[in-house]
Amino acid sequence: MRRVWLWLIGIVLVAGALGFVLWKPTGSSASDQPYRLGVVDRGPITASVRATGTLNPVTTVLVGSQLSGQVVEILADYNTPVKEGQVVARLYAEQIKSRRDAALADLAQARADLDTKRAQIDKAKSALQRSEAQANDLGAQRDRARAQLTEAQRNLDRQRELTTRSVGTQTALEQAGTQLDVQKANLASAEAQIASNKAETEGLKADLALAEANLKSAEAMILQKQAKLKDIEIDLARTDIKSPVDGVVVQRDIELGQTVAASLSAPTLFTIAQDLREIDIYANIDEADVGRLKDGQKVTFTVNAYPNRTFEGTVRMVRLSAQTVQNVVTYTAVIGVKNRDQALLPGMTANVQIVTDERDDVLRVPNAALRYRPPVAVVSGGPANAAQDGQPRRRGRAKDAEMQADEGTSGRIYRVGQDGNPQAVHVRLGATDGVYTEILRGDVQEGAAIIVGAQRAGAGDDAGASTTGRRPRPPRMF
Repeated sequence: MRRVWLWLIGIVLVAGALGFVLWKPTGSSASDQPYRLGVVDRGPITASVRATGTLNPVTTVLVGSQLSGQVVEILADYNTPVKEGQVVARLYAEQIKSRRDAALADLAQARADLDTKRAQIDKAKSALQRSEAQANDLGAQRDRARAQLTEAQRNLDRQRELTTRSVGTQTALEQAGTQLDVQKANLASAEAQIASNKAETEGLKADLALAEANLKSAEAMILQKQAKLKDIEIDLARTDIKSPVDGVVVQRDIELGQTVAASLSAPTLFTIAQDLREIDIYANIDEADVGRLKDGQKVTFTVNAYPNRTFEGTVRMVRLSAQTVQNVVTYTAVIGVKNRDQALLPGMTANVQIVTDERDDVLRVPNAALRYRPPVAVVSGGPANAAQDGQPRRRGRAKDAEMQADEGTSGRIYRVGQDGNPQAVHVRLGATDGVYTEILRGDVQEGAAIIVGAQRAGAGDDAGASTTGRRPRPPRMF
């Protein structure tokens, strides 16, 4: 019985010693750090802005009708390529053609009236010319009558003198007096004929002026008839609905036999996209990213129709007009795309990546290192009380303030100090691609190890390590 108790005591002692060995905590090795580490290296960084947008034609033309009427012919349908001036539909035009024929007849009548007025003018001019010629003849006759009157007066005076001398006869004297009276009558007749001719000439001139006025009225009537005919011909031409540009029909809004009413506004009959070999993307850019966009930046994008194909484009403009939807402000970026094979169609959704900055062979750090923040108590050289706790923070803010004059933004990363705790390093940051961020300035060299997160299971990037720098090992099984 005594031997049994000795065996039991020995087994208990051995079990206790074994449990002590298995559960005794041990120190960590040099390679067993409480942090996950990254490396500062060199490489390219491509900063970009991601957005979604819709493909749209560069120019979309709405083809309408300025004339009311019934559609009697449709010559283009969806996806039909059209040329500038090509007829795509026709309206009923018989009534307009009848009006045109009537207008043509009125114009012909007006032109005939014009010819009549011109003939009347020619007749009036001819009569006036004859009257003026007669006036010249009458003037010559008057001058001859005056000369004959003068001669008759001298002859009478001579006969009187001869009679006074008892040389001439009384008969000769009487004949001379009679001849003088005849010449006076001839002169009076000539002057009367001249006055009559003058009055007739004035009348002919009035007739000519009236004929010229009638001619101008006839010419104005012709212009009026021509304008009316042109207006009808314009309406007749509008019965042919034509494409104003080269392009392709993307939408048709009419049916055969439909009546088009254009009394208030021109209805849209066709929508034509001009030259789909070039197409635009209207991308919605968040206001936080719009400041990084510039004209000419390179763009890559994909569409759901071709998930394995990447297309390229260029930023053409960023529209100044903002859009606010549920307090979210966005701007529209217009991206030009070459669509030579016309694989891209209007209305497709594009997943856009706009390259805003490209850097080659720059010093860069993983973004996880920028997100890591250890507890203040474990920072290398950390304070022991609340008063000392603010000193590293104030020094960090002062360091950030010193770097505000540099380009980029300020940041902070941590490396393992000599005491095994995180040590803050203030840096100036440049471009980022979402995985790596460029380091413009800071006390860090290529190849340096930096903390990107805590090693303890269940701790995230923002979790700190233990204050002792040790972690328990799993229990030994033998």
